[in-house]
Amino acid sequence: MRRLLIVGSAGAGKSTLAREVARRLDLPLIHLDRHYWRPGWTAAPDDDFRAEVIRLAARPAWVMDGNYGGSLDLRLPRADLLVLCDPPRLLCLARVLRRRWIHRAVPRPDLPDGCPEQIDLQFLRYVWHYPRRSRPRVLAAVRATAPDLPVVRLRTRADTRRWLATLPPPDRPHRPAPPGPRCRS
Repeated sequence: MRRLLIVGSAGAGKSTLAREVARRLDLPLIHLDRHYWRPGWTAAPDDDFRAEVIRLAARPAWVMDGNYGGSLDLRLPRADLLVLCDPPRLLCLARVLRRRWIHRAVPRPDLPDGCPEQIDLQFLRYVWHYPRRSRPRVLAAVRATAPDLPVVRLRTRADTRRWLATLPPPDRPHRPAPPGPRCRS
């Protein structure tokens, strides 16, 4: 595995998992938030962002975290594995609230400068509705653009620990890890 795409709801643990996977596999880490957002939470123009995603996805190796459904068609065909972080929505909500508290004065490392952690009602609604609205779109995009792409779906911390245990520890040489169970949802 040389290109792993990690997606899921806000608060699902994507960035934390991506950092650990990149460390264990000694792969470059790409947080899409750092490429999409400009200071003051200004979104990149669609054409600019898609061009940047094309450039990033063309790299020979990466661990990439971020949803950005409008660019899945560019990333899924390049990925060797999709990891869907899929914990319960209440856990995701609790995590985004906790994250807001933790990063009230110290910026998150996966966000660009000038984008302090914030929460509003629209964001909380996105987290709440992710399982019903966004997750089906992600899985439909996999079926449409990369139907043979292995998908690992991590619903619990135990799932995540078990899957991480299949990866080499960071102090050992890289060996290919099994992709995990195929997601059929």
